[in-house]
Amino acid sequence: MLGLKLPTDPRWADIANKNIEEILIDHAWCEQKAASTAISLIVNYPEYPELVTAMIALSREEMGHFKMVHDKILARDIEMGWDRKDEYVVQLLKFFPKGGSRKTQLIHRLLIAGLIEARSCERFRLLSEKLEDKELAEFYKNLMISEANHYTMFLKFARKYGDREVVDKKWNDLLEFEGKMIQGLGTKETIHG
Repeated sequence: MLGLKLPTDPRWADIANKNIEEILIDHAWCEQKAASTAISLIVNYPEYPELVTAMIALSREEMGHFKMVHDKILARDIEMGWDRKDEYVVQLLKFFPKGGSRKTQLIHRLLIAGLIEARSCERFRLLSEKLEDKELAEFYKNLMISEANHYTMFLKFARKYGDREVVDKKWNDLLEFEGKMIQGLGTKETIHG
């Protein structure tokens, strides 16, 4: 369903199990960044009212997810710590060339956001199936469903605002790039790393 070219190495779930505090901290920051992305799309593309409406709802939902993860961090007496660069996102952002029309830039942002959500969904599925902590496993199962909806929403908007054939080619090229890129990741106690 997600179209990912390469699944996460199953050993990543073992790393997550042994470093659940780090996973929760990184996850909290990922949710905050997802909310920021939605707000950024509102600020930068107000001429697309349907997108703005969807991003308002998404920013609220992502901040709700942030609160849920933050509550788990507080309940476990973990210190949140500072944000860290998401190596996965940094590499993805290098795929599309800079510049181009506003519409092209929007489509690129939507495709990257969709792919981040798809990979997050896949990672949450692994956590829901492999975490020894059953409460957290159930938590991630519920979040996995939301992430799948987010991925399809971003892809739908990219196809709505761009030529379907061109957008699908860009999406497939991005998936191929991500499949090669992910081979070097999955060894750290982060959601995407």
